[in-house]
Amino acid sequence: MKLEPIVVSLLDTDLYKFNMDQVIFHKHTDLCGQYYFKCRNKDVVFTREMFEEINAQVDHLCSLNFTKAELDYLRSIRFIKDDYVEFLRLWRPIRDYVNVSLSDEGELEIVVDGPLFSAMQFEIFLLEIVNEVYFRLSYDYGELLKSAETKLDEKIEALNSGKYAFKFAEFGCRRRLSREWQDTVVRRLARENKSCVGTSNVYLAMKYNLTPIGTYAHEFVQMYQGIDEIPLAFTNHYAMEDWYSEYQGDNGTALSDTITTDLFLLDFNRSMVNNYSGVRHDSGDPFEWGEKIIRHYESFGVDPKSKLLLFSDSLDFDKAQSLFEHFKDRAKVSFGITNDTDKDALNIVIKLQYVNGRPVAKLSDTPGKAMCRDESYLEYLKRSVDFRLNREPK
Repeated sequence: MKLEPIVVSLLDTDLYKFNMDQVIFHKHTDLCGQYYFKCRNKDVVFTREMFEEINAQVDHLCSLNFTKAELDYLRSIRFIKDDYVEFLRLWRPIRDYVNVSLSDEGELEIVVDGPLFSAMQFEIFLLEIVNEVYFRLSYDYGELLKSAETKLDEKIEALNSGKYAFKFAEFGCRRRLSREWQDTVVRRLARENKSCVGTSNVYLAMKYNLTPIGTYAHEFVQMYQGIDEIPLAFTNHYAMEDWYSEYQGDNGTALSDTITTDLFLLDFNRSMVNNYSGVRHDSGDPFEWGEKIIRHYESFGVDPKSKLLLFSDSLDFDKAQSLFEHFKDRAKVSFGITNDTDKDALNIVIKLQYVNGRPVAKLSDTPGKAMCRDESYLEYLKRSVDFRLNREPK
């Protein structure tokens, strides 16, 4: 390993990993999952040096355990339960669950395969590792850091001057330039302005006394596709039922677009509307989505001003300000945003693709964002969704 360790704490991940894992620990320990890495950039080539460094960093990751201070911090989060924290005292990342390979053409391949409660934890760590290795070995890191600092200076100045008037959370783990830089971003946002309400990074939330932010991700809804007795077009229903059963309305922002927002709204009934504090947007036109969610609340006689619209899809500050101006008087509005450099971030993902040997998939509101290794299954899922949408009244 030529670089310094990239992941030095098992808290250096997004909060929703712990949120989802706690539900799995209590309700679905029988599920096994396979996750696959994909780089969507067409011009990115990974070198042999990068491949070897990534493997060395994964080796280091799998040498870590939770410290007592880290476990105590998790226990202090109001909806994290003692028995789950005691499980984490025993848990560690297992190297055998991760296989990293490199094709002759420079295509990086990563597969994580193991019990779902363990396999799911690797995603953010691996994305952090791949991003930092790629940018440190591909570019002049010092120059990238300067460009990132300039952009951050401009954002903080604009926030403090009132150009940007919205509240937001820092969601930088999966796209960060480096561990060092995300630490700088969170520290400065916490100290130099009052617009940042928290961070998804649990380690940095602990370090800087910020609120850790997060609910659940697409993989949480996808995993129900791998449970035999659950009809495919009703996975949102069962996911939200389990989530509410676990958290009783706390930690209650629902994700709408795993198998299309239109289908989600069939299951986001009066009970769920009341049980959840808001909804998160992650694909499709955000203005159209926000209007649709507001109409849905109004159809149940619920005041949208009492509910949160959380936007987190490829945002920059100008786009967030436009959304804030559009919705600020009609609902609670917040954002999950990352910082940037002069170079485009890698468009990399690690997605759940199989549960208990069965394919699973995401049907995004944005065409082309679907990822599934079994095209026949993807078509079957689409037909199942369309059948229910066409059969049930809106």
